[in-house]
Amino acid sequence: MSKALSFRKSSSRAAKFAAVAVLTLGLVATVSPAAQAASLGAAGAKGLKHNVLTVSNGTRYVQIDGKTVDFRTVVRDLTWSPDGNKAVFIDGSGNLVVSDADGSNRVTVAKNPGGQNWNHPTWHAVAAVPEAESPARNSIVFVARKNGVSQLKTVPAAAVQGQPTDLSVWSGEDNPLPQTGNIWPNASSKTGTSVFANVDNGTVYIRDEVLRSQTDVLTKGSQPAVSPDGEDVVFVRSVQGHDHLFVQGVDDKTAKDLTPKATTDYTQPTFSPDGRTIAARTPKGIVTLPVSGAAKPTVVTSRVGLPAYRG
Repeated sequence: MSKALSFRKSSSRAAKFAAVAVLTLGLVATVSPAAQAASLGAAGAKGLKHNVLTVSNGTRYVQIDGKTVDFRTVVRDLTWSPDGNKAVFIDGSGNLVVSDADGSNRVTVAKNPGGQNWNHPTWHAVAAVPEAESPARNSIVFVARKNGVSQLKTVPAAAVQGQPTDLSVWSGEDNPLPQTGNIWPNASSKTGTSVFANVDNGTVYIRDEVLRSQTDVLTKGSQPAVSPDGEDVVFVRSVQGHDHLFVQGVDDKTAKDLTPKATTDYTQPTFSPDGRTIAARTPKGIVTLPVSGAAKPTVVTSRVGLPAYRG
């Protein structure tokens, strides 16, 4: 870990943490998606809670706190704005879309030009940190795959059919990092910290936006997510034929296996808004478990899909 990352432990870290907006458990749906979606009626987004688990599965129906919400368009890789008021996802045409929590008031932030697969957007909102000479940022980072090559892209969150640009990863001229093959970005930290993985070398990287885009190697793994306080990263690593969940502090050299006796695959982990719980996907639905590893994973919904927390 570079000396620059020790900045996160300084007094300015407390200032930037306090300055930034907040980021996001649901029960199994017991009726058909269409019937439950219709039951929401005119309540719309106002009838949906914050700080709850959501599950998207590539259909038009999103499970939010056990309720099935009809977004009236295909929803892939759904995640949320830091305050939970806006959803961001990839629609059926492959475009990057932002909407209200019930799928209404959709805005195409960026239109897929064709020939590309866009996936896994993450909302990156960071307040200005004057002492670090870091300006405020409000953007969406996602993966664009073209001709078999993946790259991280970024676009202003408020854009309307905006033009995405490459998100470079930099760690000094003496430590070049791969600019392609980078996937699975996650920026759910309130401190400017984000993470991503590289599909070619199986490495998880940590990126500090406040430190002028400083990037460092964290560990071997995939599908990382950073905790709201920016202190821990949960990720997936294969162990004896199964995908396990590991958690590692950003300044630590070793990781803890949260699922040491796994007999199934745990994938696509995400942190709860308070940073105490991890939700993950399994073949039988979504499970949650404490970050401490003090309890075994518990199935909270049989719906299989991508888990995310609405803040």
